[in-house]
Amino acid sequence: MFSGLSAFPLTPLDDDTVDEHAFAGLIERLVDAGVDSVTALGSTGSGAYLSRSERALVARRAILTAGTTPVFVGISALRTTHVLEHAEDAQDAGARGLMLAPVSYQPLTPDDVYRLFETVAGQSDVPVIVYDNPTTTRFSFDDDLYAAVGALPGIASLKIPGVPVGAEAARARIDRLRALLPAHVTIGVSGDAHAAAGLNAGCDAWYSVIAGTLPASAVALARAGFSGDTEEARRLSSELQPLWEAFSQHGSLRVIAAIAEHLGLVHPRSLPLPILGLDDAARARLHAVLADLGLGGPDTGTER
Repeated sequence: MFSGLSAFPLTPLDDDTVDEHAFAGLIERLVDAGVDSVTALGSTGSGAYLSRSERALVARRAILTAGTTPVFVGISALRTTHVLEHAEDAQDAGARGLMLAPVSYQPLTPDDVYRLFETVAGQSDVPVIVYDNPTTTRFSFDDDLYAAVGALPGIASLKIPGVPVGAEAARARIDRLRALLPAHVTIGVSGDAHAAAGLNAGCDAWYSVIAGTLPASAVALARAGFSGDTEEARRLSSELQPLWEAFSQHGSLRVIAAIAEHLGLVHPRSLPLPILGLDDAARARLHAVLADLGLGGPDTGTER
């Protein structure tokens, strides 16, 4: 269950309220495209910006709409007490797994992070995904912490932020992680620009931003990578390079929200304030990129 392509959908807002209808439409789109799982309320799902009741609503809607497709739910919060509340709500909704990043206001120590995962995994009835996202959390795991957290009962998967440049270096990194982790803990690459390299290096999963809005493109790349067609995976990733560059320049959340808005999948200005999204000039450049890539247009919501 913690392998394959996991799609991270937006949690779109409309007039500062969760747009449950648009969110359900995104989930239906992912299921129809054949993703292996859905991860709601991650960074792309703006979980940190939502109240407990909003997050519980999103979890329930994701699980109800996804049917037999497994749904993992992000539970990250500043206080461990609140993390446990979100975990309870997600499990009550039927989540098949929980995803936890060590978010903070005050900088966290490795001991803080270890105790967080020990507490959550020890009190949860479903498996936990370790979410290492240093760009967002400002906390970086080292290998000793990977090994310690990965050995905790209840930990199912490790979401790494990328792999080194170069096929040999990437493979060596994944081999190193496998030696540190129990055999049942899967390794998932994130940072979509690194997906092909990570899959070609032997990652078990791809935790994907782009799959949450452009699932057909992600499914094609994932199938190539998981089947061992390294050249096809590289080719498909290279075709999407303009999007990876936009992600790097503006952040993947702003870019993917602008794509979903352009395709008519969500209402305009769908992100939680104070995040304004892309300005008009950046949107125009992104729309041109989408047209060049043949990735749909306004009112179509389709990938061609």
